[in-house]
Amino acid sequence: MAINRSMRMVLKALSFDGIEVEASRHLANLKAIDPMKIFYRTMDYKIYNDDYEIPVRIYLPREKETEGLPVMLFFHGGGWVTESIDNYERICARMAEATNHIVVSVGYRLAPEYKFPTGLNDCYAVAKAVYTNRFILEVDPERITLIGDSAGGNLAAALSLMARDKGEFLPKRQILIYPATYCDYGENTPFCSVRENGSDYLLTAGKMQDYINLYASCEEDKRNKYFAPLRERDFSNQPKTLILTAEYDPLRDEGEAYGRRLANAGNEVEIHRIKDALHGYFALGIKYYHVQESFEIINQFLRED
Repeated sequence: MAINRSMRMVLKALSFDGIEVEASRHLANLKAIDPMKIFYRTMDYKIYNDDYEIPVRIYLPREKETEGLPVMLFFHGGGWVTESIDNYERICARMAEATNHIVVSVGYRLAPEYKFPTGLNDCYAVAKAVYTNRFILEVDPERITLIGDSAGGNLAAALSLMARDKGEFLPKRQILIYPATYCDYGENTPFCSVRENGSDYLLTAGKMQDYINLYASCEEDKRNKYFAPLRERDFSNQPKTLILTAEYDPLRDEGEAYGRRLANAGNEVEIHRIKDALHGYFALGIKYYHVQESFEIINQFLRED
């Protein structure tokens, strides 16, 4: 269903620049109030990054037998600043059910209190524990998929680069949902989608620049490949990758550009642009057609191994 004129006017009215961190967090926390929560099969656990306990939440599909099921290691979005594993409960529960995977959601530390690379290092510590079987569940490393949306997609992509560089484990698959892969949303942006979609479709270019500035500890960070994966020059030896982008998203072109860079380096890559979709659509109900389309693509990708 295309975005009609009336809906465009509503979206434009709701699209504004500027991030007020505490207000944004309070608004995001409303999603944690979920009357269906009692029907989720979950387990809370903690993994250490040095002396910090990183909370993770494990979602089990409704299958009675879960031993040997594949795992999705999930990193939530929110511009590295808002959202939490509590706010993403329904999304992760749906994901476990729709894919018949165990979903492990990571509560990495947020900016601006904890700037780059703290959150990424938390994600890496959890991934290392899961991939090397220092985890409550015994998991086959060949059957783990990294997945994240928006800032979480950025963290998944950066984690894959970091894992290759450190050589401690090597992810086999990653799913990046409208990922942030670059660092400049100003007038000099190289991406048409920022200019075309950066003012009228909820997530604005101004908000993205604010998120980037809150996440970075200094200007030098923005040139770091683990901060902005498109800054990398060597894209070899990366996981089999699925990238989903949204048509009316300022991040659309950078996500697709990242996929092309991976493919050009010899990696196996699929890129799907979800027509008429906005940034953040994955948080909508499982019956929403963009979400259904996405899970069809995701399940096909997972079946191809």
